[in-house]
Amino acid sequence: MTLAEIARVLDAGLDSVPDPQTLVTGPSAVDSREVAPGGLFAATAGANVDGHDYAATAIAGGAVAVLAARPVGVPAIVVADVQVALGVLARHVLTHLDCTVIAMTGSVGKTTTKDLLAQILEPHAPTVSTDRSFNNELGLPLTVLRADGRTRYLVLEMGAGRKGDLTYLTGIAPPQVSLVLNVGAAHVSRMGGGLADVAEAKGELVAALPPDGYALLNAADPYVMGMAERTRARIVLFGRTPDAAVRAEEVSIGAGARPAFDLVTPAGRARVALDLIGEHQVVNALGSAAAATVLGLSPAEIAAGLNGARRRSPGRFEITERPDGVTVVDDAYNANPESMRAGLHAFRALAGDRRTIAVLGGMGQQADASRARHEQVGRLVAELGIDVLIAVGDDDPRAMAREAAHADVAVHAVDDVAGAVTVATGLIEPGDVVFVKASSEYGLGVCARELAAR
Repeated sequence: MTLAEIARVLDAGLDSVPDPQTLVTGPSAVDSREVAPGGLFAATAGANVDGHDYAATAIAGGAVAVLAARPVGVPAIVVADVQVALGVLARHVLTHLDCTVIAMTGSVGKTTTKDLLAQILEPHAPTVSTDRSFNNELGLPLTVLRADGRTRYLVLEMGAGRKGDLTYLTGIAPPQVSLVLNVGAAHVSRMGGGLADVAEAKGELVAALPPDGYALLNAADPYVMGMAERTRARIVLFGRTPDAAVRAEEVSIGAGARPAFDLVTPAGRARVALDLIGEHQVVNALGSAAAATVLGLSPAEIAAGLNGARRRSPGRFEITERPDGVTVVDDAYNANPESMRAGLHAFRALAGDRRTIAVLGGMGQQADASRARHEQVGRLVAELGIDVLIAVGDDDPRAMAREAAHADVAVHAVDDVAGAVTVATGLIEPGDVVFVKASSEYGLGVCARELAAR
């Protein structure tokens, strides 16, 4: 599109633009360091950084113009609201593309499932998928704007922090296939306080489907199954239950806690051996397999994609093997009760008979149940026989530490990331396995990276 065409779509003005017929030929970005030649730079204002201050840097880096809320002294498309304008532009572009939109959500596992599905589809047709966890009001339009006329599959992770979020996102990118993994206690405090409120918000994804679309639902989650009433689309069940159309049989856990299973679909079966760690990855793989199945891939093609798939997104069971034999597992991108349980079980299985050190921070947005849920994590640490717990932060993490201390767990409570690094460094011995996890606001990814680099 030309800058003039984009301005018309957005009902915007052009400022400092020498040639309105200049073509935008690259994707958009909100980080001036990630600008692509020929693309747009969207100048968004955050809590600490205002993208308008980096407009000249973005143009110097190859952007042809800036999508801005005010003139910035370089070629700009000036709009009232940059975030809203990005969504409008993405919706406009998508109406001119001939691709299938596959959208997915869930409280746990959606990023991994998205990465698995992308790797199944990519050998068969041009596929664009969400980068990392760019699943919100900015990240989703940026993903759509990476697609072009060749794109056949658009795999979109959609996150919901509040009711209405998925309605907004599906308004930008209406799905033909919607996949819901699970309903858990992520963002529960902002959705109303209960799992039924989370389910109401997540169910917006299937409510957006057309009658000839597909709603892919986890048969083992009653809250997800309740979403069937919210759509006229065709329903396909996946999961580890006998009634699921896409299911796993003969599940086994092999070396390094990597799961294998027989993938069963209406079209047949094939053996899958994942390179991902933890039995909880089986359901993520089944969700991606269900999507590939309704898109027409055979069980053998799906299994080949899953068998060759690798972890793509950082901060999710990212493993570093140090020269001294220490294994550091960085799972600190985010945390809620469900992902904490899954991560701790996978960590324990991975460690085998090696000494285990868990560095755990808090789980955010747990409303009135926060203290009880952190105490449950502390009890799980003890039940799994983890040797050392380093609890990071005051209040709820201290409750976690107190529960673990009732058992034969060596417990250390520290105030912050720096304290966690100091204590962990002093405790780690050659051959240990270290697991780091917390909600993103705790910043424990820094701890994981420092420990991995030592």
